[in-house]
Amino acid sequence: MLKLSINGKTHEVDADADTPLLWVLRDELGYTGTKYGCGMALCGACAVLLNGQPTRSCSLPVSAVGKGKVTTIEGISGAPARAVQAAWQKLDVVQCGYCQSGQIVAATALLAQKPKPTNADIDAAMSGNVCRCATYHRIRAAIHEASAIMAGKASDKLEA
Repeated sequence: MLKLSINGKTHEVDADADTPLLWVLRDELGYTGTKYGCGMALCGACAVLLNGQPTRSCSLPVSAVGKGKVTTIEGISGAPARAVQAAWQKLDVVQCGYCQSGQIVAATALLAQKPKPTNADIDAAMSGNVCRCATYHRIRAAIHEASAIMAGKASDKLEA
């Protein structure tokens, strides 16, 4: 049995040590917001936060999580996450939506570390997240909008 800290709760799972975290999240624990994309850590659809850092769960053996704290899209919270979600809605970022959980996880981590990112910061932080609908310009605009929301400079203020 492995003990995992997921979204602030401790879960015990009976999984092989080399099972990818993605499958434990989805199949064992029911956190289906984290998506399977490529299975090779290239697309970002499976991104979760591990100790606050975006991590590809499709290629991370569950045993490698150890005592780390995993946050999935279902558990993401706080000012950066609320700002990102508000900006995503305001700017109508989503098309098909498949990549969005990974995009939001990565954007939230970026804003938690760098509340006023430049275009280069955004491009670097989001570079491993693939959007087949090519909404990259809206994603970048939404990250800037989320930054403005967090700073209290956006036209639509974020409710607490």
